[in-house]
Amino acid sequence: MSTKIKFMCATILVFNALYLLSAAEPEEDKRALLDFIDNIYHSRHLNWDEGTSVCSGWTGITCNSDNSRVIVVRLPAIGLKGRIPVNTLGRLSELQILSLRSNGISGPFPTELLNLENLTGLFLQFNNFQGPLPLDVSVWKNLTLLNLSDNEFNGSIPLSISNLTRLTLLNLANNWLSSDIPDLNIPSMKLLNLSNNNLTGVVPQSLLRFPSSSFSGNNISRENSPSPVISPSPAVVPKKHNPRFSESAILGIVVGGCAVTFMVISLLLIFAYKKEGDDDRKTTSNKKPDKLEISSKKMVSGDQDGNSRLTFFEGCILAFDLEDLLRASAEVLGKGTFGTTYKAALEDATVVAVKRLKEVFVGRKDFERQMEIVGNIRHENVAPLRAYYYSKDEKLIVYDYFDQGSLSALLHANRGEKRISLDWEIRLQIATGTARGIAYIHSQSGGKLVHGNIKASNIFLNSQQYGCISDLCLAILMNPISPPVMRIAGYRAPEVTNTKKVSQASDVYSFGVVLLELLTGKSPVHISGGEEVIHLVRWVNSVVREEWTGEVFDVELLMYPNIEEEMVALLQIGLSCVARMPEERPKMTDVVSMVEDIRNMNRGSSPSLETKSLGSTPTFTPKVDEIGSSSVRN
Repeated sequence: MSTKIKFMCATILVFNALYLLSAAEPEEDKRALLDFIDNIYHSRHLNWDEGTSVCSGWTGITCNSDNSRVIVVRLPAIGLKGRIPVNTLGRLSELQILSLRSNGISGPFPTELLNLENLTGLFLQFNNFQGPLPLDVSVWKNLTLLNLSDNEFNGSIPLSISNLTRLTLLNLANNWLSSDIPDLNIPSMKLLNLSNNNLTGVVPQSLLRFPSSSFSGNNISRENSPSPVISPSPAVVPKKHNPRFSESAILGIVVGGCAVTFMVISLLLIFAYKKEGDDDRKTTSNKKPDKLEISSKKMVSGDQDGNSRLTFFEGCILAFDLEDLLRASAEVLGKGTFGTTYKAALEDATVVAVKRLKEVFVGRKDFERQMEIVGNIRHENVAPLRAYYYSKDEKLIVYDYFDQGSLSALLHANRGEKRISLDWEIRLQIATGTARGIAYIHSQSGGKLVHGNIKASNIFLNSQQYGCISDLCLAILMNPISPPVMRIAGYRAPEVTNTKKVSQASDVYSFGVVLLELLTGKSPVHISGGEEVIHLVRWVNSVVREEWTGEVFDVELLMYPNIEEEMVALLQIGLSCVARMPEERPKMTDVVSMVEDIRNMNRGSSPSLETKSLGSTPTFTPKVDEIGSSSVRN
């Protein structure tokens, strides 16, 4: 008996030990990170808190498999400013990747980073670091990626970099580095950029395998090459041993040659610009580009004080920057009134939806003001805006990615035998959630906020399978669009003449169209068998007017019994929302109440549509004046 007790005790101790190991927390690393963030200015709020686990959701932090040490710190573009506090990051002895790029960090190179012997990637580009680089970096024996570009480092390039035998990328561009280039004979190195410094001398033999662009913007020449990296064209230097031409003749030839070259280049640029414009006008709805197709030159242009970088909102645990977006694999999800939306898969497996806006009408301040309003909206039925980017050439907004696709895709894509239909419960949940989200939007900014672009392609399913509205409040930012272009999708209210005329009443109209879409399974504007263009609102009104209400509902809903009253009630709500006069439409708060009340109806009291012919009038069909009225009688 005592043996069994001892065995049981030993088993309990083993399980306790395993539990403690599984619940291990890297306390020293956690303290080091808190000391770091508590002693440096950062404009973006981080969810780092002593009461939570550093390995469970801290923004930008990754731990190893047993959660015993921090191995990755990614904090790009979070508004860090000032010097890195001493005795903080250097304590993360197992750190493998450190990314502090696109911030405003200043001061000398933080020598405590030389304590991080396990580093494989160090990214400090686009900061304000100053002074010389450390002379001995040999401690980073595992380093493969080193990017210190776009800072103010000066002095010479350390020869000790040649000891980093695993290095594959070295980027020191856009600094104030001087002196000769050392012989960095590293066979593993695939990418090198030393451009735009004050380097002199010749390119070492071991680096001649890299293109001239790797050394441009310096006063250096390529060894054993007749063409220096930066020097006058050889054509302007007369050859002394050839007396057949005078200096004036040579000068004339040179000037003429330059003029011809300039003309050729100009023609090529014009042709390329025209081709780019033609390509932009082609449809790309089925195109799946490898990248976001955004010029990297444009994306990093502008001032470097943080105003031209991604701006994240409080509560966002994502950690990436423009450089990550440029490298992301992407596919086009859709092209809408306000721009093209991409699915962007980042290198760390994060997936986001990125909308590239077109024809933004307002300036930076108004754009940022509107983004702040939208970014602070938090509701379970409103897709949160995570970040935005503004520059002269590009305007981007970043949302969560919903992997089930939009309501438009769920409702209309691949209708046929293999399609999984949306049952009535899901459709009603979509209507309920979307109504709640729109009503919440309408309650913001003193009850004056307007969504302005409600349609099925902007509605998604949240984790509870309720409707979630996206793409909100962009209309005010855009150039006014004429009615024919806007109404082609069938969601725009009759009184809307351009994007500046949207209102909460027009939002209600658009939501009413979505309700009719859910009930009928038809697109807002579609083509009949006879190739006649049919507008959903007009068609539903005409069918109801003839009292053939059974013809309205999606045939996929006819398999579900005892839902007739609920469908008719939602039809009544939808028709009241699409009333022609804005003042006749209900408020969204009332719409929410009416949709939620549908769930409280006494189901099963009416005959099933399954027993009725679609060509007959079901017994529950209400009168036209009842369906078209602005109030619902249950």
